[in-house]
Amino acid sequence: MKTLTLDRAKELLNTTTTEEHLFLHAKNVMVAMGGLAKYFGEDKEHWMAIGYLHDYDYEQFPQEHLKHTEQPLKEAGLTDEEVRAILAHGYGLVNDVEPITNLEKSLFTADELTGIIQAAARMRPAGITDMEVSSFMKKFKDKKFAAKCNREVIKQGCEMMGMDVKEVASVCIEAMKEYADELQLGPKE
Repeated sequence: MKTLTLDRAKELLNTTTTEEHLFLHAKNVMVAMGGLAKYFGEDKEHWMAIGYLHDYDYEQFPQEHLKHTEQPLKEAGLTDEEVRAILAHGYGLVNDVEPITNLEKSLFTADELTGIIQAAARMRPAGITDMEVSSFMKKFKDKKFAAKCNREVIKQGCEMMGMDVKEVASVCIEAMKEYADELQLGPKE
């Protein structure tokens, strides 16, 4: 059962979030989720909506992330399946909602993965537009680069998906290229 649309996800995130960098992160995860939905043959807009809304309570409750998500989102009309997908990205970090579906596993992985992709693309003159997965992998292996992005979570998520990091990163990078300007990852002037 799918009820969440992208417009509704944006409406809901606007009620809890004001910081520009959090909206940018939401967009990055949204776009990566769209690419992964396409890869798995799933509903692209629905996955993008879930990706956009995943940090619903983060700005208001950074120390209690995902503890203030379930009730408000259910009251806002999201299905149990949609709420569970959002909660599952905190697996092993802030809760024990294990990602089981491709949607849940993808969100769990893309959340951290897009941080490294974005940071790597920002360092390139052409942004993400000409980025290859090989240059991403160099940055991924450098633990000091985008150090806040949890590589163990990314590896765990890729394992859950039955894919390697290179494959998942490639899907996400290609999806993000289509939205380079919106993600502020286009060529530098």
